[in-house]
Amino acid sequence: MSTNGSGEWINPSPTARLALLRRTRSVAMVGASANPARPSNFVATYLLASTNYDVYFVNPNATEILGRQVYPSLAALPVVPDLVDVFRRPADLPSVLDDALAVGTKALWLQFGLWAPEVARRAESAGLTVVMDRCLKIEHARFHGGLHLAGFNTGVISSRRATR
Repeated sequence: MSTNGSGEWINPSPTARLALLRRTRSVAMVGASANPARPSNFVATYLLASTNYDVYFVNPNATEILGRQVYPSLAALPVVPDLVDVFRRPADLPSVLDDALAVGTKALWLQFGLWAPEVARRAESAGLTVVMDRCLKIEHARFHGGLHLAGFNTGVISSRRATR
């Protein structure tokens, strides 16, 4: 169980998060949005452009996001995703976990602002790796050299200010 000495739930270490990202081949984004102003759309754009993950979008209210098919539920996916990345309200997390367990995923990733220790304990008890209140895009970029203050890889490696 991922707890500290006082029984509080803690996230996996950076080394464990990197190992999770390295063994992940497919990601299901639950709560993905077609709205480019939404964080899930930004993360989806990054995952499609900057990773080798097979990315699947789950949203019962959409049919296409970024030119890709959207599935109404995790159960409707053509694969069992290695990791379920969640962009939903905290009240929805228990049912998202139920769906993730039902399809047999191995990891549950709760995006920024989502902290549910009771859900995490239940998921870990069922054998899932759980990460909470962290952004999958930021963590991937951080470990793979693509993190920049603007949120993407500029392709420039220099300590000098760019000249015009």
